[in-house]
Amino acid sequence: MATELDCKGMACPQPVLRCKRCVDEDNPDAMEIVVDNEAARQNVSRFLENQGYSVESTREDEFFRITASREGLGGVANEPCGCEVMSTDELARIAQRHVVFLTAETIGRGDDGLGAKLMTNFLGTLPELGDSLWRIVLVNGGVRMATNSHPCLPKLAELENAGVEILVCGTCLDHFGLLDMKAVGETTNMLDVVTSLQLATKIIQP
Repeated sequence: MATELDCKGMACPQPVLRCKRCVDEDNPDAMEIVVDNEAARQNVSRFLENQGYSVESTREDEFFRITASREGLGGVANEPCGCEVMSTDELARIAQRHVVFLTAETIGRGDDGLGAKLMTNFLGTLPELGDSLWRIVLVNGGVRMATNSHPCLPKLAELENAGVEILVCGTCLDHFGLLDMKAVGETTNMLDVVTSLQLATKIIQP
């Protein structure tokens, strides 16, 4: 029997935290979670997928029902890959996790036009960090850069295509009425933001 969680009316990131507590304490094979907004649906679904669940969601009037199950999810046998043993320096380089934390769509104060140009140049220079660039976290006004028609969107899309994870604050998107305009990255919650900052080996905030 599936564990049922009613998360209607909960502000971000409470639905995710409640699911996390349920998984940590009970580790159920099946769960049904009800939320009342799109950001919570995306956040809970992604969290459960990361926990090894197969996830589906359906809309029911003003709510979303998320169904998660671990049934039929078997492991994949390891096969030889022909990889060479990496050196200590190579392993250390891969272990670097740099997080870029952006709270606005401009850099600095004094002239927003100049600040917007600086941000575009900044994003265009980030590939120089190489494999150490792990995640870009967008909160507050920074989420506007992940939306349709924003001048910075192509730069973010290039970074995402190169393997950089882009986390976009769902509460911020909802506040600005931009949930349906997000064109890059994953809608996320404050738990993911805090975890990203905790796990980072370096945090970059221009």
